[in-house]
Formats: sequence, C-alpha cells, structure tokens
Amino acid sequence: MRVTSDLFVSSLIRRAFAAGGFAAIVHRGATEAGAIFVVERGRYGAVSLFAPAPQTGYGDGRPADRLFVSLPEIADDDALTRKLERELKFDPDAWVVELELSTPVSEMLDLLTP
Repeated sequence: MRVTSDLFVSSLIRRAFAAGGFAAIVHRGATEAGAIFVVERGRYGAVSLFAPAPQTGYGDGRPADRLFVSLPEIADDDALTRKLERELKFDPDAWVVELELSTPVSEMLDLLTP
C-alpha cells in the first residue's frame, strides 16, 4: 500500500531538515493521492525539477514506491514557473515542494534512471 501524498511530503520535509537542508511546500495538493513535483535549488542558482515517473517505470518488484524523473529541459526560473503553471492548470491536486539540500537529491528521492 502506498503512503498518502501528505505523509510522503511531510516525511520528505523532515528528512531535508534533518540532513541540514531546507524544504517548503510551494503548493499543497490533494491529501490522499496528489502528484508530487520536487524543485531542487542549488546554492549557486541552479534549479532542477523532478516529476513523478511514468507508470511504465514501475516494475513488479517495487509497485508501491514513488519514483521520480529529472526534467532536464528546466534550465532557469522562467522555464520552471511556466512548467509548474501548466502542470497545476492540468492537475490542481498536485503538490510542489522546494528543497535546498547539502546532500544529493538522490538521498531524498528514488530516481528512475534511463
């Protein structure tokens, strides 16, 4: 059974703070099953966006995990804002969480690698 989006986001925020980073909810989505988008901001202005992985990325061995993929087309704040506005217009139940980490994001999220 998959944990709720609310619980996953709460856990992510606690882990970020415990690792010496910062986290904030930019947009609160549906408590039970809202999609989660994670924005990572680097210390020198770099920005990365991680989106829910497509369903084809889930195998039979880990059906309950939340997997994320990096969206490399996001290069700056303007592109990030446009992408998130489109996503929230399509799915207003989605969550947006912003992280500033001193550890690799792969320690916080399960990333699907091609």
